[in-house]
Amino acid sequence: MANNASQIKRNRQNEKRRVYNRTYRNRARTLVKAARKAIGKGEITAAEQATVRAVRDLDMAASRGIIHKRNAARRKSRLMKQLAALKKNV
Repeated sequence: MANNASQIKRNRQNEKRRVYNRTYRNRARTLVKAARKAIGKGEITAAEQATVRAVRDLDMAASRGIIHKRNAARRKSRLMKQLAALKKNV
């Protein structure tokens, strides 16, 4: 338990930031999941649109420092790889 004013304030700030960042992280996860689902169904246009939305959201989360830049790059790379494989097979 914090026993000085600066640490008490820091704990309040950290909690606010954690809640704020959680919304962006969850939205990115949801959009990536939706893109993977569309790719799994084999719908090329829907998969492309979902992938674009997921990539945009991952970039936003990375630019805000919510996830690491390389983490976002890795996730985008995997999504694009799956999308390319879908296009190749169809």
